[in-house]
Amino acid sequence: MSEPVLVARDGAVLRLSLNRADRSNALGPDIVEALLPAVEAAPGDGVRLIVLQGEGRHFCAGFDLSDLEALTDGDLLLRLVRIETLLQAVYHAPVPTLALVRGAAMGAGADLVAACRRRIVVGSGRFAFPGAGFGIALGTRRLAGRVGQDKALEIVAGGHRLDQDEALALGLIDAVVDEDAVAGEIERSTAMATRLESGILATVSGLTLEDGRARDMAALVASASRPGLKDRVMRYQEEVRRARDTRGR
Repeated sequence: MSEPVLVARDGAVLRLSLNRADRSNALGPDIVEALLPAVEAAPGDGVRLIVLQGEGRHFCAGFDLSDLEALTDGDLLLRLVRIETLLQAVYHAPVPTLALVRGAAMGAGADLVAACRRRIVVGSGRFAFPGAGFGIALGTRRLAGRVGQDKALEIVAGGHRLDQDEALALGLIDAVVDEDAVAGEIERSTAMATRLESGILATVSGLTLEDGRARDMAALVASASRPGLKDRVMRYQEEVRRARDTRGR
């Protein structure tokens, strides 16, 4: 099987490409456990900009539930904790992060976008944050930091899906560009990332972020550790299937 994350280095720029296009790059343990150490090690290796993208048609379909039948509540809890650990590493990275979103960024995939400092849709994109639908508190504080508290509550509680225009208007993303403009966007982000000495860049970066890591992890664990997590996820999947079938009639 191919590598779950493709790693490409170009000078000070590190590209990390989610490489499970057959499942729309959903965040399974293979991707998470490859992506997390790459993000954590990058600043110490002289990287000044981390670029995140997805192979294939979509950025990331969210939490990988392809093997849900075989999982226990405890398995699901551990996977969610590892995803939150990844999101925190991206959000608090001492170097800038750039998300290049093509296609769908759903659930934990949308949370991964929100965790990045600069967020760009290439062509068209769509976003959703459905975790609260099965009782999970994941990423809401970071979303609120991008779109504001009231809008974050409306998006999460209402289960709304956003296209690239809505996401741009809300501030979830910074720009919508054509494929031809991607290289220029990376060059601009690299110029910003290399203007300051790495130590002061890390300090300034840290001062611009609220550190809610402990509270966010505690909220996630409290929401996910209630008995019946797997049942809640399965019920939510069934509701989504019924809604899709109804729309298709």
